[in-house]
Amino acid sequence: MTDANLTDWTGVSPPRRETIHGRYVDLEPLDPRLHSDSLFAAASADGSDERFRYLPQMPQTAREDFDEWIHTASESPDPLFFAVVDRSTGRAEGRQALMRIDANNGVIEIGNILWGPALSRTRGATEAFFLFADLAFASGYRRFEWKCDNGNAPSKKAATRFGFTFEGLFRQHLVVKGLNRDTAWFSIIDTEWASLRAAYVQWLDEDNFDEAGQQKVSLSDLMPNRAQQPRAH
Repeated sequence: MTDANLTDWTGVSPPRRETIHGRYVDLEPLDPRLHSDSLFAAASADGSDERFRYLPQMPQTAREDFDEWIHTASESPDPLFFAVVDRSTGRAEGRQALMRIDANNGVIEIGNILWGPALSRTRGATEAFFLFADLAFASGYRRFEWKCDNGNAPSKKAATRFGFTFEGLFRQHLVVKGLNRDTAWFSIIDTEWASLRAAYVQWLDEDNFDEAGQQKVSLSDLMPNRAQQPRAH
């Protein structure tokens, strides 16, 4: 839709607070009654300082602080938080949000990602991202964004693996926890999603994993060649 005539564009609907079902994980609207115990365990597990390093919240290692956060977050329309629930155990092993929702222009962002140790670097984490992106484009959004602190090398690496195009750096964009944040911007647009989606579907197929759950073909090897994608300068 990038070069299409948009005189008939009327915008899209905001995302709904309803479960998004996957093969390995479900994304459930954040609910303190359902997710508090397992999500607190994921958030406060060893390595919490690093998991929270680039998030706006301080490490949630005290239950009272976590309970205050989850009650507030569960009522927020934007960011709209979901728990990432492992279908094999029923436990919430992480959380993420749809945010900066601009339904008038068809733009939406994934953010506030915290994937606990049982979810991080697993096919469930990749599917959690895929489910958000697929929902966005199926709902008519034109642009799906990923933003992160420019110092957050793992996040920038993840954005590249997930098929985003780097668009540039917003210098001195935010002050987070008393520190300057230069923000790296990435996006996927609607005209790119069909080919990216095909790569995800192939990668997430059960036949792509051995009995130990190890991938046979990497997602990067299945991604379309994006060398010709325009880059911000």
